[in-house]
Amino acid sequence: MRLDHLSVRPLQLLGVAGIPVIEQGDDLSKIILEAVRESRMEIMEGDIIIIAHSVVSKAEGRVVHQDTIRVSDKARTIATANGFDPAHVELALQESRRVLRSKGVLVTETHNGLVCNFSGVDRSNAPVDCFLLLPEDPDASALRILDALQVETGLKLAVIISDTQGRPWRIGSVNIAIGCAGIGAFKHNRGKRDLYGRILKRSTVCQIDELAAAAEPLMGQADDAVPVVIVRGYAIEEDAEVGRDVQRTAAEDLFR
Repeated sequence: MRLDHLSVRPLQLLGVAGIPVIEQGDDLSKIILEAVRESRMEIMEGDIIIIAHSVVSKAEGRVVHQDTIRVSDKARTIATANGFDPAHVELALQESRRVLRSKGVLVTETHNGLVCNFSGVDRSNAPVDCFLLLPEDPDASALRILDALQVETGLKLAVIISDTQGRPWRIGSVNIAIGCAGIGAFKHNRGKRDLYGRILKRSTVCQIDELAAAAEPLMGQADDAVPVVIVRGYAIEEDAEVGRDVQRTAAEDLFR
């Protein structure tokens, strides 16, 4: 069967170098645009800006020094049973609305509905003796950055905030989206035809997770210092669903 009618749209991923160490109160949109100019790049109509949550969290002051943490009895009990850092456990509990697993791991549901290890609290890329928390509302953070970028550039863009997390039943972590603006969380293929002409009755792709994962090799996990990646050439599909809608509800939880 020949598929001459099909064409492949090229997709580009461009790492933005030169992003400085972010401090609380920094204007991320201005910093990103300055780094783009310094790199002799440009932002174009329809670009999707993938931003590591670490820089968003720092700009929003979501950094906690370990000396300021008062450890509760509950946190100390979990930490002792598992060999965890009590301060790390305490922050994870404070950032969660429920604990799903606390034996060997600390899987929680955050106040924003994200299910992850230690409520996403981490030391990676945090200042010395500090912990980095996830943004309180990643979708709202993405929208604020998007609005500022679009006002400054006059272009229609999209923003995705990403974090690296593990997955059930699979070893290793991947970059996922925790917030978005200007792009819908999902690409819905229901009603489209497959290669043999059959109409798809159900097919939902989490396009923001796909794009976040594609950006991770450029971002890196250590001292790569590339927390911003531009995705170019992707046909943006918008809908009302945002990052918080990706998480399954408790009724749909396959592992309860």
